[in-house]
Amino acid sequence: MRLQQFGARNFLIAVHDLLATATALLGAVYLRLDGGPKFFQSLPHLLQILPAFLALTAVACFAFKLTTAKWRFFSLPDAIHIFQVASLLTLALLILDYVLVAPNVFGGYFLGKVTLVLYWFLEIFFLSALRITYRYFRYTRVRRHAKIGEATPTLLVGRAADAEVVLRGIESGAIKGIWPAGILSPSAADHGQLVRGLPVLGGTDDIEEVIAEFGRRKKGVGRIVMTPSAFEVEAQPETTLMRARRLGLVVNRLPSLDTGEAPRLASVRIEDLLLRPTAQIDYAQLEKAVRGKKVIVTGGGGSIGSEICERLVSFGAERLLIIENSEPALYAVSEVLEGLGSKVIIEGRIADVRDREQIKRLMTAFRPDLVFHAAALKHVPILERDSGEAVKTNIFGSVNVADAAVASGAKLMVMVSTDKAIEPVSMLGLTKRFAEMYCQALDHDLNLEGSSEAAGTRLISVRFGNVLGSNGSVVPKFKSQIAAGGPVTVTHPDMIRYFMTIREACDLVITACAHSLAAERSDVSVYVLNMGQPVKIVELAERMIRLSGLEPGHDMEVVFTGIRPGERLNEILFASEEPTIDIGISGVMAAKPNQPAMLAIKRWMAILDKAIAADDWDVLRKILEEAVPEFNSSSTLRVQA
Repeated sequence: MRLQQFGARNFLIAVHDLLATATALLGAVYLRLDGGPKFFQSLPHLLQILPAFLALTAVACFAFKLTTAKWRFFSLPDAIHIFQVASLLTLALLILDYVLVAPNVFGGYFLGKVTLVLYWFLEIFFLSALRITYRYFRYTRVRRHAKIGEATPTLLVGRAADAEVVLRGIESGAIKGIWPAGILSPSAADHGQLVRGLPVLGGTDDIEEVIAEFGRRKKGVGRIVMTPSAFEVEAQPETTLMRARRLGLVVNRLPSLDTGEAPRLASVRIEDLLLRPTAQIDYAQLEKAVRGKKVIVTGGGGSIGSEICERLVSFGAERLLIIENSEPALYAVSEVLEGLGSKVIIEGRIADVRDREQIKRLMTAFRPDLVFHAAALKHVPILERDSGEAVKTNIFGSVNVADAAVASGAKLMVMVSTDKAIEPVSMLGLTKRFAEMYCQALDHDLNLEGSSEAAGTRLISVRFGNVLGSNGSVVPKFKSQIAAGGPVTVTHPDMIRYFMTIREACDLVITACAHSLAAERSDVSVYVLNMGQPVKIVELAERMIRLSGLEPGHDMEVVFTGIRPGERLNEILFASEEPTIDIGISGVMAAKPNQPAMLAIKRWMAILDKAIAADDWDVLRKILEEAVPEFNSSSTLRVQA
């Protein structure tokens, strides 16, 4: 592949490196012999060994990527490669001079130790000089264009390491439209330091003073860029944001630097200020699990499903089939994915997971490696009223997807579950827990059938709590209520929930997928995402009001409307009788919930099917309570009271 991409520019780099090597060798001998007659006497012998030595140079430079590395991005790894090439070539000369040629031809050493040392230094110099010069030329040109153009003078907020990434992005041209004027760091150790020539002017508390100082110099700052470290709790991101807005500054953020994506500026969302520290995710492991795979995502147009689709494209899936029953949602996610410009083959099909035969036909034709089942009905109060619909989609739809995944020979099916399946008190929790049990039982039975063709399929479920910004999430609801002038409605003053971002939730779902594929087959089939510390909903509402520049209770009221049917005050991540397993991955645990036999599950499903056909809610409820003994009916009654 690298040879196929070798173009005219790479050829010129190779010529430069060969000339640099020849100059270094001849220069070392010239300096060692003081340029006198002895140098010209030795010149014919040097020219004899030079062609073979240059051939070795060409191989070494290509092997250490000097020939294919762009000079405008010359950095420490490239300098290390130059050091390695110079050392390798010096070693080759040492062997040539001390072992192969000189003792046999001259009866002594032709080059000598001093010449070899001189050559090593000259080789590093000549290979580096033009590269560094070009790098500096491009660096100054980018900075000059940014300074004299329409770039906005900008303060970077965050630790020095994060600021350095932004500066490199500006220098490379990846980040445009801003001119860095200084850095504000929450770390006292950074204060007074220089980062790529840019001063750290103080801490985040000094923003007004720094802006005023720039104003006195008639170098007004119009923007701040908050890096990931600026959103840590100790950095007081809310205070920084509110101060910046009072000063009339444009505020941008730089998304996580760990995802492998190119740095880019984005607007600051309220969700960015509501989070606990995120889990450390091994993106290389996720890419390894996904790259080159054929993947199906059901419910791919929903908030969770669409984000999973984006991450799968980002991690290099070969083909992606999106199954969605909403035409607008399917169109929207397809447009977004096509706009990413990836080489992933993306196909969208309108289908309902309730249609068993259609789902089976689609999966059998596609032959997926991985299946992510995100299609579900999830709104608690609605499902309390329309329980039959919850059973049709969340139970029978999941069964259809699981069976089709096994029949199509998929390596893994991941069912996106919910923390409400733990000791459920709602129809959402009951139906999701039942679907988990089916996947558990099927995975267990396939494990026992070690010799069967379908035994290669794994089925796992991944539970997590509320996702910031997802469809129906409380954060968009609060946003719209604040924008409308209030009031902001909260069901109960003691209501507590877990939260994480859509991106983190989906990355951890894929992490569970990667772990399941990498580990030897075991009886662990339910994974639980670590949601961190729970958040009190009323405090979340008040915080969002303040971030909007208003004062709760004075500028905008918070009104309590009462707990809705099927809700509980405190969500839990593990049932009281569920043993947990540490799988050694940050942010993910395994659970071992009750696991009924497949025979019992199929008996319950047959009765549920008849109850739905007869619209017999009492039988349906009774069977679900029998199937899920940890169902806490008293909790529901207490909530409804």
